[in-house]
Amino acid sequence: MKSNREEFPILQEKINGQPMVYLDSAATSQKPKAVLESLKAYYEQDNANVHRGLYTLSMRATDAYEAARDKVKGFLNAAERETILFTRGTTESLNWVAQSYGGSHLQPGDEIVLTYAEHHSNLVPWQIVAKQTGAKLRYADLTEKGQVDLVKLAELLNEKTKIVAINHVSNVLGTVNPIQEVTALAHEVGAVVVVDGAQAAPHIPLDVQALDADFYAFSGHKMLGPTGIGVLYGKRELLEEMPPAQYGGEMIEAVGLYESTFQPLPELFEAGTPNIAGAIGLGAAIDYLQDYGFDRLQKEMGTLIEAAQKGLSKIEGLTIYGPTNPAERVGVLSFNLTGVHPHDLSTVLDQYGVEVRAGHHCAQPLMQYLDVSATVRASFYLYNDMEDVQRLIAAVQAAKEFFNDDNSRT
Repeated sequence: MKSNREEFPILQEKINGQPMVYLDSAATSQKPKAVLESLKAYYEQDNANVHRGLYTLSMRATDAYEAARDKVKGFLNAAERETILFTRGTTESLNWVAQSYGGSHLQPGDEIVLTYAEHHSNLVPWQIVAKQTGAKLRYADLTEKGQVDLVKLAELLNEKTKIVAINHVSNVLGTVNPIQEVTALAHEVGAVVVVDGAQAAPHIPLDVQALDADFYAFSGHKMLGPTGIGVLYGKRELLEEMPPAQYGGEMIEAVGLYESTFQPLPELFEAGTPNIAGAIGLGAAIDYLQDYGFDRLQKEMGTLIEAAQKGLSKIEGLTIYGPTNPAERVGVLSFNLTGVHPHDLSTVLDQYGVEVRAGHHCAQPLMQYLDVSATVRASFYLYNDMEDVQRLIAAVQAAKEFFNDDNSRT
């Protein structure tokens, strides 16, 4: 397995004198030269506003921006390019659905079904809209693997269920939810399914038509793209039922003193100057991923996860959360070391140049479900290799010995 880390300039950095091992890709991925160069090229050669000018720079910028939309359409296998909306990220996408669709469709007594494993971005917006509309939140149980329990979900769904909001891949456990089965169950009772795809888009080939997802959201920065750019896909008939999330320039058709009319999709939801460079960078990231190949990516990530899980499991007192079978998780290992706070463990790992995340990972209900306050999370991506795995394991073992020695002295 050959590393391609030379294509990622930041990975040449040293941390505390050690070559950096970056294992926080679930929070944000690093960017390859191809993506960085696409941003530089836009700002140096094509910087102009889109959709508004008939001069050369504006037309070139518009072509590049809309070409990115077409790349996203292909990436998701969406039926229509007009159903691809650019947002600031998964969080904004989910808030748009909650406020615009949920706010205009939910009634008192309606039910919104979530799971205990949702990221706060797919939980808090639903809490707010439930309070605003009088709808009720209900939670589906998880299996031991951390997936939604389909049997319990089916028991929970009823004629009052209007929305099912669920992650495709857990940002804590790495488990993949069976979205096709979820949508089938939800659609039987007439519910709409909203999928948080932030952790799935970087790792799994997506087909929103096969998944039959009503809404699908993801972020560019977790899949090699820039920060500040994301996507909301929605079925046309649902998007056209939603009031715009924002109002202003670009989304208007005609404006009078007291009334205005609006553009059709997708401009209807893209008020103001969009993140043009971000969309172009996302398009470059999609090109990079598709050239790399998801088959290759999944095979390599599976090998790394298996080796990391096997090695960490040998450390006495270390608990790994989620599936015991490494083939059933994507890119993420969350764990704790007995007697060591996750923040302390993360700090010691940093001294060895190993960069991991520690905390509740914006998933406090899941932490409560697991009966822990926090975990350490190591998340892998296509620039990691077996040496990174070995250094992670060695650093955790060294940290364990450090804390054991420190405790024995006290």
